[in-house]
Amino acid sequence: MKRRVVMKWVNRLVSTILMVLLITVAGIVLSTKLSGGEPQVFGYQLKTVLSGSMEPGIQTGSIIAVKPTDDGSKFKKDDVITFMADEDIMITHRIAEVIKSENGVMYTTKGDNNNAADSEPVIAENVVASYDGFTIPYVGYIIDFSQSPKGSIVFLILPGILMLGYSAFTIWRALGQLEDKNKSGTAEAK
Repeated sequence: MKRRVVMKWVNRLVSTILMVLLITVAGIVLSTKLSGGEPQVFGYQLKTVLSGSMEPGIQTGSIIAVKPTDDGSKFKKDDVITFMADEDIMITHRIAEVIKSENGVMYTTKGDNNNAADSEPVIAENVVASYDGFTIPYVGYIIDFSQSPKGSIVFLILPGILMLGYSAFTIWRALGQLEDKNKSGTAEAK
């Protein structure tokens, strides 16, 4: 009897884990696709850190949560900002100096782990977000991989296949138990 109760709880636990995994990954992928490639949670964009320029505060392979901004001119020295460096390159660095002129605001930025400031100043219009300190180490590697074609297979299709396989196994086991009950019931009737 104890074995049956334990197996029932193990069955529920495995089913729950597989379902949560499948729903979580599907949610991340859906959020990424709907927001144009940037997953969002509670108004924060999740960015993958691909360099060590901000170590040790932000490790390579981490994900960081950045708050999108419409006004890139409101930041001050020592704020950490995310800005467009080129068309497809976003950088998160600390403001080393604020330069105000008649043409607007520009920032001299520097990675915490870099020896020198960035060579090009950042104009306020290129600032897309600010970083407030929320980071999860190493998860960025997983998210970056999940957005690749191979990652889609591993994180979406594989959990689905595991869920189907586990369901088939559960049904097969239940049918076996019913068959055993029928056999024992027939044997008792004779």
